[in-house]
Amino acid sequence: MKKILVLFSAFIAFTSCDKLDDLTKFDMEFDTSVVIESAVNVNLPFSVQSPDVETNSESEFEFNDTRKDLIEDIRLRELKLIITTPDDGDFTFLESLEVFISAEGLEDVKIASIMDVPDTVDNTIDLETFDIDIKDYIKKDTFSLKLETVTDKVITEDHHIDVETVFFVDAKILGI
Repeated sequence: MKKILVLFSAFIAFTSCDKLDDLTKFDMEFDTSVVIESAVNVNLPFSVQSPDVETNSESEFEFNDTRKDLIEDIRLRELKLIITTPDDGDFTFLESLEVFISAEGLEDVKIASIMDVPDTVDNTIDLETFDIDIKDYIKKDTFSLKLETVTDKVITEDHHIDVETVFFVDAKILGI
Protein backbone atom coordinates (compact mmCIF):
# COMPACT_ATOMS: atom_id res chain seq x y z
CA MET A 1 0.00 0.00 0.00
CA LYS A 2 2.87 2.36 0.80
CA LYS A 3 4.35 1.77 -2.66
CA ILE A 4 1.09 2.69 -4.33
CA LEU A 5 0.81 5.84 -2.20
CA VAL A 6 4.41 6.83 -3.06
CA LEU A 7 3.86 6.19 -6.78
CA PHE A 8 0.59 8.13 -6.71
CA SER A 9 2.26 11.06 -4.91
CA ALA A 10 5.13 11.07 -7.41
CA PHE A 11 2.65 11.04 -10.30
CA ILE A 12 0.72 13.99 -8.83
CA ALA A 13 3.95 15.93 -8.22
CA PHE A 14 5.18 15.47 -11.81
CA THR A 15 1.76 16.27 -13.26
CA SER A 16 1.53 19.42 -11.13
CA CYS A 17 5.02 20.52 -12.22
CA ASP A 18 4.03 20.06 -15.87
CA LYS A 19 0.92 22.17 -15.33
CA LEU A 20 2.96 24.86 -13.55
CA ASP A 21 5.55 24.73 -16.31
CA ASP A 22 2.80 25.33 -18.90
CA LEU A 23 1.79 28.48 -17.02
CA THR A 24 5.24 29.96 -17.66
CA LYS A 25 5.06 29.42 -21.43
CA PHE A 26 3.44 31.99 -23.67
CA ASP A 27 3.64 33.68 -27.07
CA MET A 28 4.69 37.23 -27.83
CA GLU A 29 3.67 38.81 -31.13
CA PHE A 30 5.45 41.65 -32.89
CA ASP A 31 4.55 43.30 -36.18
CA THR A 32 6.62 45.63 -38.32
CA SER A 33 6.75 46.60 -41.96
CA VAL A 34 9.29 47.03 -44.73
CA VAL A 35 9.29 48.41 -48.25
CA ILE A 36 10.91 46.73 -51.22
CA GLU A 37 11.46 49.52 -53.68
CA SER A 38 10.68 49.20 -57.36
CA ALA A 39 13.33 48.49 -59.97
CA VAL A 40 15.73 46.62 -57.71
CA ASN A 41 18.35 44.57 -59.52
CA VAL A 42 17.36 41.10 -60.65
CA ASN A 43 19.41 38.12 -59.39
CA LEU A 44 21.50 40.32 -57.11
CA PRO A 45 21.14 40.13 -53.34
CA PHE A 46 20.01 43.21 -51.46
CA SER A 47 18.92 43.96 -47.89
CA VAL A 48 15.91 45.73 -46.45
CA GLN A 49 15.98 46.78 -42.79
CA SER A 50 12.84 47.07 -40.71
CA PRO A 51 12.37 49.97 -38.36
CA ASP A 52 13.22 49.20 -34.72
CA VAL A 53 10.56 47.11 -33.04
CA GLU A 54 9.88 48.07 -29.43
CA THR A 55 9.62 44.90 -27.41
CA ASN A 56 7.96 46.23 -24.26
CA SER A 57 9.30 42.96 -22.91
CA GLU A 58 9.22 44.04 -19.26
CA SER A 59 5.48 44.72 -19.36
CA GLU A 60 4.81 41.64 -21.51
CA PHE A 61 6.71 39.45 -19.06
CA GLU A 62 4.91 41.06 -16.11
CA PHE A 63 1.54 40.48 -17.81
CA ASN A 64 2.49 36.79 -18.03
CA ASP A 65 3.58 36.67 -14.37
CA THR A 66 7.32 36.47 -14.96
CA ARG A 67 10.40 38.69 -15.16
CA LYS A 68 13.20 39.23 -17.64
CA ASP A 69 15.70 37.40 -15.42
CA LEU A 70 13.45 34.30 -15.32
CA ILE A 71 13.28 33.83 -19.09
CA GLU A 72 14.93 30.57 -20.08
CA ASP A 73 14.29 30.51 -23.80
CA ILE A 74 12.67 32.50 -26.62
CA ARG A 75 12.29 31.06 -30.11
CA LEU A 76 10.67 32.32 -33.27
CA ARG A 77 7.58 30.19 -33.87
CA GLU A 78 6.10 31.92 -36.94
CA LEU A 79 7.13 34.57 -39.43
CA LYS A 80 4.66 35.66 -42.08
CA LEU A 81 5.02 38.33 -44.78
CA ILE A 82 1.96 40.02 -46.26
CA ILE A 83 2.04 42.48 -49.16
CA THR A 84 -0.30 45.37 -48.35
CA THR A 85 0.39 47.46 -51.46
CA PRO A 86 0.13 47.24 -54.37
CA ASP A 87 -3.30 45.63 -54.05
CA ASP A 88 -2.50 43.07 -56.74
CA GLY A 89 1.06 42.45 -55.49
CA ASP A 90 2.44 38.98 -54.92
CA PHE A 91 5.78 37.42 -53.98
CA THR A 92 6.51 35.85 -57.36
CA PHE A 93 9.29 38.41 -57.86
CA LEU A 94 11.32 36.74 -55.08
CA GLU A 95 13.80 33.99 -55.71
CA SER A 96 14.85 33.63 -52.06
CA LEU A 97 14.60 35.45 -48.74
CA GLU A 98 16.47 35.22 -45.45
CA VAL A 99 15.50 37.08 -42.28
CA PHE A 100 17.99 38.11 -39.61
CA ILE A 101 17.31 39.56 -36.17
CA SER A 102 19.57 42.27 -34.79
CA ALA A 103 19.79 44.24 -31.57
CA GLU A 104 22.27 46.64 -30.03
CA GLY A 105 25.46 44.90 -28.96
CA LEU A 106 24.52 41.55 -30.53
CA GLU A 107 25.52 39.95 -33.82
CA ASP A 108 22.87 39.41 -36.49
CA VAL A 109 21.39 35.90 -36.42
CA LYS A 110 19.42 34.22 -39.22
CA ILE A 111 16.01 33.24 -37.84
CA ALA A 112 13.94 32.37 -40.94
CA SER A 113 14.17 31.81 -44.67
CA ILE A 114 12.55 30.57 -47.82
CA MET A 115 14.54 29.34 -50.78
CA ASP A 116 13.17 28.82 -54.27
CA VAL A 117 9.99 30.83 -53.85
CA PRO A 118 7.33 29.17 -56.06
CA ASP A 119 5.82 31.09 -58.98
CA THR A 120 2.35 30.27 -57.63
CA VAL A 121 2.74 32.23 -54.38
CA ASP A 122 0.27 35.05 -53.70
CA ASN A 123 0.48 38.11 -51.39
CA THR A 124 1.18 36.07 -48.23
CA ILE A 125 4.16 33.88 -47.52
CA ASP A 126 5.15 31.84 -44.45
CA LEU A 127 8.85 31.37 -43.86
CA GLU A 128 10.64 28.40 -42.37
CA THR A 129 11.84 29.35 -38.89
CA PHE A 130 15.02 28.11 -37.22
CA ASP A 131 15.10 26.55 -33.77
CA ILE A 132 17.43 29.13 -32.21
CA ASP A 133 17.25 30.66 -28.73
CA ILE A 134 17.02 34.44 -29.28
CA LYS A 135 16.06 35.56 -25.77
CA ASP A 136 18.91 38.11 -25.65
CA TYR A 137 17.39 39.97 -28.62
CA ILE A 138 13.80 40.01 -27.33
CA LYS A 139 14.88 41.02 -23.82
CA LYS A 140 16.38 44.22 -25.30
CA ASP A 141 14.23 47.35 -25.53
CA THR A 142 14.23 47.15 -29.34
CA PHE A 143 15.26 44.80 -32.11
CA SER A 144 15.08 44.98 -35.88
CA LEU A 145 14.71 42.53 -38.71
CA LYS A 146 16.86 42.53 -41.81
CA LEU A 147 15.47 40.88 -44.94
CA GLU A 148 18.13 39.68 -47.37
CA THR A 149 16.46 38.98 -50.67
CA VAL A 150 17.26 37.90 -54.19
CA THR A 151 14.68 38.71 -56.86
CA ASP A 152 14.15 36.95 -60.17
CA LYS A 153 11.74 39.53 -61.65
CA VAL A 154 11.73 43.32 -61.88
CA ILE A 155 8.97 45.05 -59.93
CA THR A 156 7.68 48.38 -61.16
CA GLU A 157 5.98 49.51 -57.94
CA ASP A 158 7.17 49.73 -54.35
CA HIS A 159 5.93 46.75 -52.36
CA HIS A 160 4.87 47.51 -48.78
CA ILE A 161 5.11 44.39 -46.67
CA ASP A 162 3.82 43.65 -43.18
CA VAL A 163 6.06 41.34 -41.18
CA GLU A 164 4.16 39.37 -38.54
CA THR A 165 6.11 37.35 -35.97
CA VAL A 166 5.18 35.06 -33.10
CA PHE A 167 7.82 34.22 -30.49
CA PHE A 168 7.48 31.35 -28.01
CA VAL A 169 8.66 32.26 -24.51
CA ASP A 170 9.58 29.78 -21.78
CA ALA A 171 10.29 31.13 -18.29
CA LYS A 172 11.51 29.39 -15.15
CA ILE A 173 8.91 28.03 -12.76
CA LEU A 174 8.79 30.23 -9.66
CA GLY A 175 12.37 31.27 -10.29
CA ILE A 176 13.79 27.74 -9.99
